[in-house]
Amino acid sequence: MPTISYFYGIIIVMYLRNKEHNPPHIHAITQDFDAPFLVSTGELMEGEFPPKAQALVKEFIMQYQKELLEMWETEKYIKLPPLK
Repeated sequence: MPTISYFYGIIIVMYLRNKEHNPPHIHAITQDFDAPFLVSTGELMEGEFPPKAQALVKEFIMQYQKELLEMWETEKYIKLPPLK
């Protein structure tokens, strides 16, 4: 599970076996939470995640949606800059 980015205590990772893990999504991980977020909308797929952190993850996804989808399709990851 490659680490894509890290910001404000949130680690962004992606499992790169898309045939087993559709729809395209990333995982956001904090000290207490690990939750999947849809790349298409930035929405929480399931589980719990703090509301402020959810907003940051959604902002990250919307900012880098094109790059995230490309990683999902090609199964080649790159490091993305953190939110500032």
